[in-house]
Amino acid sequence: MDEVKHPKKPFIYYYGIVLVILLLFNFLAMPWLAQRQVQKVDYGTFLDMAEKQELGRVEVQQSENQILFTNKDNTVIYKTGMMPDPDLTQTLKDSGAEFEGEIIEQANPILSFLLTWVLPMVIFVVIGQYMYKRMMKNAGGPNTMMFGKSNAKVYVKSSEGIKFSDVAGEDEAKENLSEIVDYLHNPSKYREIGASMPKGILLVGPPGTGKTMLAKAVAGESNVPFFSMSGSEFVEMFVGLGASKVRDLFKQAKEKAPCIVFIDEIDAIGQKRDGRLGGNDEREQTLNQLLTEMDGFEENIGVVILAATNRPESLDPALTRPGRFDRRVPVELPDLKGREEILKVHAKKVRMDNNVDFSRVARMASGASGAELANIINEAALHAVRDGRHLVTQSDLEESIEVVIAGYQKKNAILTDAEKKIVAYHEIGHALVAAKQTNSAPVQKITIVPRTSGALGYTMQVDEGNHYLMSQEELENKIATLTGGRAAEELVFHSASTGASNDIEQATKLARAMITRYGMSKDFDMVALETVQNQYLGGDTTPACSTETQTEIDKQVIALIRRQHEKAAKILEENRDKLDELAKYLYEKETITGEEFMSILNA
Repeated sequence: MDEVKHPKKPFIYYYGIVLVILLLFNFLAMPWLAQRQVQKVDYGTFLDMAEKQELGRVEVQQSENQILFTNKDNTVIYKTGMMPDPDLTQTLKDSGAEFEGEIIEQANPILSFLLTWVLPMVIFVVIGQYMYKRMMKNAGGPNTMMFGKSNAKVYVKSSEGIKFSDVAGEDEAKENLSEIVDYLHNPSKYREIGASMPKGILLVGPPGTGKTMLAKAVAGESNVPFFSMSGSEFVEMFVGLGASKVRDLFKQAKEKAPCIVFIDEIDAIGQKRDGRLGGNDEREQTLNQLLTEMDGFEENIGVVILAATNRPESLDPALTRPGRFDRRVPVELPDLKGREEILKVHAKKVRMDNNVDFSRVARMASGASGAELANIINEAALHAVRDGRHLVTQSDLEESIEVVIAGYQKKNAILTDAEKKIVAYHEIGHALVAAKQTNSAPVQKITIVPRTSGALGYTMQVDEGNHYLMSQEELENKIATLTGGRAAEELVFHSASTGASNDIEQATKLARAMITRYGMSKDFDMVALETVQNQYLGGDTTPACSTETQTEIDKQVIALIRRQHEKAAKILEENRDKLDELAKYLYEKETITGEEFMSILNA
């Protein structure tokens, strides 16, 4: 769980508290300490001591309406109130006391000096040192007090750093970046032919695909300084400080050229300048300074800029034009071969069984990013430890895929017999519709064990290879498969349950994309009716048509899903015997494999 950091108070706040404490000490504590050393007596005692000539020094304080006096040895101070006495002067003269208006010291002068001057100074110094050390600890070092200075991290080559061999599944990206590393090592062979390297390289792709890891691999492979900084570190509260950081960063880079500058999440400062009121002037000035610095590089100076983002469409056109970020390197989700290679790379850190089939695991993890594949290996190792084994097996890896996809098994979730039977028919409905259609992915596994994601069961389909295109028939079959669970419930129980909510959502999204984005509607032909934004962050869509057209789109989406729903219901009705047999088998076993499913279906 992340630590909650409370907002820091201004430095002057603490000194204000100390000042208030000192004022209270001088105005309240000091007079109290002084009065603690004075003995209060009545006026008669004063007259008796004067008559017996036991007075040492006397001070008459008419403004305070009191008399301060000491004994003969000046060791004790007394205080009494004044009385109307016209003979007071004569009485003091006869007593032999000193009363020429001298002020009696009410406290030890050394103690008074220490308490009034030395102690406050010591308190100020101690608190100041404590606050300075605390600020340095929280902020990361003394450079935080230097406004406008770049706090970029500098990496150097080390034997334990990340290398290109540690990054798998992104061969094209590694090839592009290897060329940059080679140029920094041997610039002469490029100058001979007149070639110059791009000033900026932009790494774009979904989260978790390894953009930052590729940049670290460049640092590991390169012998030149590598400056790393996040885009958000340039954004400051005061206007001009971000631009100053950019100037300082590139000043350091030019001094240490050849080198590499890496800016992670560059969209934090590189967003489009749209001229809206109320914008962040600091961010805009920082972007302008970055553009100026990139234009200011001389040819072949040896400074290459790497930047990473998952929102390339939000970057300013002036930043992505040739001459600044000349090359865009896509870091996409890995294909089947790439997933297998990534799994093998991460498996080197784990004790694996020799019989593990990484190609099968890679097929089951279709659509997973590099970070998710690393998580699958780690979850498999944790599962092996929980079972008391010292090696990770194939079953551990397959279980970890289910954990990443649907969550852990809910051992305390106990379904009633009626619910269990409904879920069994629902999942067999999906699998049976998929198996009876052509161009559908084979069924890998069926389970009705509840998961922490909220799923009461699921049917896993695994493609045999890579598929970069899907035909209209394949998409319609996929929608029919999604409606197969609800169709089985309606056929057997003559009612519907809430278990099909996720199926409905996926089927609707797929049907709408067919009509608005893929041009698979005869009425609209090849017209884009929606635009996709943030394609690497979920792919939100925005309508690009009139409200009347949107109404017609809704009608066609409903009609398309209804046709596939009726097709799924017909398939299940024609294979009712197999539906009952498979559902009964799944109800008893709770989890069956694709081989078991197909053997019963083809028996």
